[in-house]
Amino acid sequence: MLKRLSITKPKYFLFSVIITFLFFVGLMSCENVDKADKDSLVFRYNQHKNISSLDPAFSKDLADIWATHQLFNGLVQMDDDMNVIPAIATNWTISDSATTYTFNLRKDVYFHKHELLGKDSTRITNASDFEYSFNRIIDKNIASPGSWVFQKVESFKALNDSTFEIKLKQPFPAFLGLLTMKYCSVVPKEIVEYYGSDFRSNPIGTGPFKFKRWEENIKLVVRKNSNYFEKDSLGNSLPYLEAISTTFLPDKQSEFLQFAQGNLDFVSGLDASYKDEILTADGKLRAFYANDVNMIQGPYLNTEYLAFFLPSETPEIKSELLRKSINLGFDRQKMIIYLRNGIGTPATGGFIPNGLPGHDITLGYKYNPEQAKLLVEKYKQETGNQNPEITITTTSEYLSFCEYIQRELQKTGLSVNVDVIPASSLKESKANGKLDMFRASWVADYPDAENYLSLYYSKNFAPNGPNYTHFKDDLFDKWYEASFLEVNPVARAVVYRKMDSLVMSRAPIVPMFYDKAVRFTRKNVTGLGINPTNLLELKLVSKKLN
Repeated sequence: MLKRLSITKPKYFLFSVIITFLFFVGLMSCENVDKADKDSLVFRYNQHKNISSLDPAFSKDLADIWATHQLFNGLVQMDDDMNVIPAIATNWTISDSATTYTFNLRKDVYFHKHELLGKDSTRITNASDFEYSFNRIIDKNIASPGSWVFQKVESFKALNDSTFEIKLKQPFPAFLGLLTMKYCSVVPKEIVEYYGSDFRSNPIGTGPFKFKRWEENIKLVVRKNSNYFEKDSLGNSLPYLEAISTTFLPDKQSEFLQFAQGNLDFVSGLDASYKDEILTADGKLRAFYANDVNMIQGPYLNTEYLAFFLPSETPEIKSELLRKSINLGFDRQKMIIYLRNGIGTPATGGFIPNGLPGHDITLGYKYNPEQAKLLVEKYKQETGNQNPEITITTTSEYLSFCEYIQRELQKTGLSVNVDVIPASSLKESKANGKLDMFRASWVADYPDAENYLSLYYSKNFAPNGPNYTHFKDDLFDKWYEASFLEVNPVARAVVYRKMDSLVMSRAPIVPMFYDKAVRFTRKNVTGLGINPTNLLELKLVSKKLN
């Protein structure tokens, strides 16, 4: 151990000493069997961002989604391979040129117990509950951020207790994926109307866990729902855990220390404060952690990129030559190795991330510094501007990435400034066209490439939509609208590739990397998988005694 500490980088020396001490304390401590047995049934994790609501109608951020996913169900759900599978709906049919969806519901799904739900303090969920829940999402008085999910819906109706029908205004192949979002969860009318806006802290759902206690910004506890309807492949009742305990430490290094001490079972993501402590440069677990920690990783539907505001009055931003030069002028592979410890994939295949139909590795830009220099020189000759200059606006979290790109691009003859502002300011400024060039990311709301391509549809200009670059192309718009009518997934992927290729040819953005979801768990945790939307699925998780 002394040898290991002697070769640790100085900036991580104290951190390593603390980690070492905590692990030894954990090994030497002795707890009684009853406490250990109880602890083995509780899954503990931390959220850096506070939960704003436990009402699924407001589950917009990942912290909220992870919490409400344990408490609520919808008609359908997504498996780890991004297939839409049954949840409360046992099956469904799609008819009338792909505009009518008819769902047949289970008859054994009960709401969590509450005295307002009848003499047994519960009742079976029915189609009228879905009609109420969906009408609530589109109710302007509720102002749910999920109302957009139903913008292509003409009507929804309970045909009887176990049959629910949704009619669309036009075909939309990604619609089933939208229904997997937490916005589309079923809620009981009696409870929602009793609590009103306070339903956010008094949630009653049908999920594998039921609400127990929430001390805002401190701790959330949910307990096992012994009346849950789903079973595992062997017919055993789910969930296996007795409870989930969520804390809200805002500091990621403190979170990792808690994980190392054994006070947390799971850490999600790779933060700069501990990435070099736990991982080697090529993304492997360091030997010190190999006996106590498992690392799980997989594709994450998130594209990290730089964006240009195309209507900008800045000549350098208007220049397609310079935008292409920027795309060619830095090595994405080195950026992933040195700044992400190998966690991520260089974005050389367009805007659609790998893992989605429509992604094509040949569509993007590969590192070509000589070609980048030629394009900058051509710009200088054509404009007479011998000192072209751009400014990249970012947040402190991504400063190292932008500084790396800055250094690389300056070798091509382009002057680059980096401006760091708070995340809230960047969000507001990019939505209102106040930034020439800015760092951004797009995480899929649902697993269909249409979700990514919507950022370049001319009717989606920000602030009323996600088209932050104000990219506009009539042919792109035509293909985008045609993709709604193509129900064959293979043919639709062909259209998606054409659209992504067109966007890349105009270079309104600079894709940096496609993210990976990475999770660290203790060895005694089993059943925790990973999926491209980074949804935390805990109903199949169990813990063993150490």
